[in-house]
Amino acid sequence: MKGKGTYRLRTALIWVLINEVLFFATLAVLFLWLIPSIPNFNIQRMDWLPYLIGSSILAPLFLWSLRRRSRGLERFRDHHLGAQVAPNISTARHIIHFILWRWAIAFILLAVMNPRFGKKEVEVRYSGVDIIICLDVSNSMLADDITPSRLVKAKRAISQLLKELHGDRVGLIVFAGDAYVQLPITTDYSAAEMFLKGINTEMVPTQGTAIGTAIDLATESFSEDTEGSRSIIVITDGENHQDDAMEAAGRAKEQGITVHTIGMGSPEGAPIPVRQGRRVIGYKKDKSGETVISKLDENMLIQVASAGNGVFVRASNAGTGLGAILDEIESMDDNEFGTEQYADFEDRFQIFLLLAAFLLVIESLLPFKRSRWFHRMDIFD
Repeated sequence: MKGKGTYRLRTALIWVLINEVLFFATLAVLFLWLIPSIPNFNIQRMDWLPYLIGSSILAPLFLWSLRRRSRGLERFRDHHLGAQVAPNISTARHIIHFILWRWAIAFILLAVMNPRFGKKEVEVRYSGVDIIICLDVSNSMLADDITPSRLVKAKRAISQLLKELHGDRVGLIVFAGDAYVQLPITTDYSAAEMFLKGINTEMVPTQGTAIGTAIDLATESFSEDTEGSRSIIVITDGENHQDDAMEAAGRAKEQGITVHTIGMGSPEGAPIPVRQGRRVIGYKKDKSGETVISKLDENMLIQVASAGNGVFVRASNAGTGLGAILDEIESMDDNEFGTEQYADFEDRFQIFLLLAAFLLVIESLLPFKRSRWFHRMDIFD
């Protein structure tokens, strides 16, 4: 270039516009033709596309910066000092530096978007055991012979169980004088955890301990397409006063469903606290004014587990025994819940990172001052 101690802004504008047209033409070809036409190819992070398009703001920023520098140099040129102050100014070099940076940033953003190529279609089979947990939410579960209370201890144990499940489906049923499905059977453990947190003794308006009703409801709640390993876990203090839980467990066994029981509480029992907020203001009393002592009915729960071909575990402050029942369940054969096909994609962001690194290396090796080779070039003039 034949410089005059300042930058050629019109030349810079023309080449920057050409570069931006080329950039958007490349995007159009990539997103409107190339991606739709290549099988098993996609962009994982399309939410970054606005940032890629928005990177065009670099063009006017570059021109603004060049114009600002040029105005500064024009002041010296007015005093016939421009060539002396900046004799080797090269508009061409600045344009090339910008273009290299422009495309390097574009390639970095494309790498963040993570283009992926699918190698093949993969079929995934989902299998595991179906488990429905029936949790007693009657007032007797507030007794604290198991600390902090029978219900809180049971909820913590179920929460731990959810963390240990892998591929198994789980459902939640709450019961007192009646039984209700709290969560249909699912592999969404996060949803199960959310529903579990909301369980309390006020969920079932009718008091009592209808274990048989809960077992029957659980039996009906299993998926019709599943005939393999299915288990019901009943967590209760066993004070059953309403139905024949052993008959319900027997009906479940006839359908190939195993019924396990966990006894919450102690044979000695404990009073049922009455709370006002978090403060205990007294204990539940019977009609004669005597304090009600809620005791674990261990024999009944053993019989229910036996009728359902399951096991009985008695909970304590050291643990609920849910882990032992889970080991028993995991020894059962898995059910196949279904299959799903998807493309096995491989990330290709590395290609664009390498292109960006290559351009940045070239840019770093290219000085801004004019050389003899650029002096002979007139394509930027």
